[in-house]
Amino acid sequence: MHPARLISLFNSLAQLPLSSSSQNLATDNVSVIEGETATISCRVKNNDDSVIQLLNPNRQTIYFKDVRPLKDSRFQLVNFSDNELRVSLSNVSLSDEGRYVCQLYTDPPQEAYADITVLVPPGNPIIESRDDVVSEGNETELTCTAMGSKPAASIRWMKGEEELTGETTVEEMYDRMFTVTSRVRFSVTKEDDGVPVDCIIDHPAVKDLLAQRHLEVLYKPEVKILVAYPDGLTREGDNLDLTCIAEGKPHPHQINWLRVDEDVPPHAVVTGSDLYIENLNKSYNGTYRCVASNAVGEAYDDYILYVYDSRASEGAPQKIDHAVIGGVVAVVMFAILCALIVLGRYFARHKGTYFTHEAKGADDAADADTAIINAEGGHNNTDEKKEYYI
Repeated sequence: MHPARLISLFNSLAQLPLSSSSQNLATDNVSVIEGETATISCRVKNNDDSVIQLLNPNRQTIYFKDVRPLKDSRFQLVNFSDNELRVSLSNVSLSDEGRYVCQLYTDPPQEAYADITVLVPPGNPIIESRDDVVSEGNETELTCTAMGSKPAASIRWMKGEEELTGETTVEEMYDRMFTVTSRVRFSVTKEDDGVPVDCIIDHPAVKDLLAQRHLEVLYKPEVKILVAYPDGLTREGDNLDLTCIAEGKPHPHQINWLRVDEDVPPHAVVTGSDLYIENLNKSYNGTYRCVASNAVGEAYDDYILYVYDSRASEGAPQKIDHAVIGGVVAVVMFAILCALIVLGRYFARHKGTYFTHEAKGADDAADADTAIINAEGGHNNTDEKKEYYI
């Protein structure tokens, strides 16, 4: 038969009214990235030699059994048997998207539908900052754009390990393509200097797509005074050597030494960030301040000088630890209390009965005089009284 007449016959068969029943015929929807290959599988259970064919969204026959009437060579037969017709479509484009039809010529005929969805990944995201450099405490704004995707991409923001919330707008373009823009605003601190901000694109057609920008934050100096000499107490006659460490962004352009509420001693030597004073005496006592400044602001650190007598012992005077003293006293008192309890119990167990010689016979006497007369020996001279312990 002439090929043109064969195609006409196939298309005529395709226009026949078919039952929507799909008891024995099955297929699957397909998602494919633009430019890649999609595979459509028409599967039949318990086929009784019925004819299987595949139609495109325009209901043109792609394959009739194992024959391809359609001239589009991107369609290729992968497998044909009584139970399956499997066809691949290479180099998929947006125009290939739609509903494909698997037909089985039974009585009644059957159809099953496979929807091909074409995914288009966005281009490389573009991240822009409103400010190239921002000072600490101020707010900055970043914008990220993902262009030309299908479906629309979603955008997430990360600042270091912290997730940020952005404001997103979606614009639909031609052929159901989308451009997505997200903006994020936040205040910065000096700790944010050099921290990466990531614009992360989530899309089913692509993984690990992001754009990154490092923050550049200006901040006022951080100042610290270090004692180069002496190591311990500052005594009369000693020398004092202080160094001022100042870090900031930009680097401090000016470092000054001053004495709070008083003038710096006239023979003090200031060399850059160092302060040197010879032959200390108590008149130099006071607060010495190092002040550093840059374009963002200024900061300072203080050193309190107290000059001791030249005979002062090394190290600061020891403080009395009242807690330790209180603990010792409590232990001593507890020991004394325990000793008293033990002694009391001992004497209670060894206690005797005490009688005097003159008290003998007192129980049988009518009164005290009679008791004395009845006492053994009958003596009433107190100088000769004897006492007994029983």
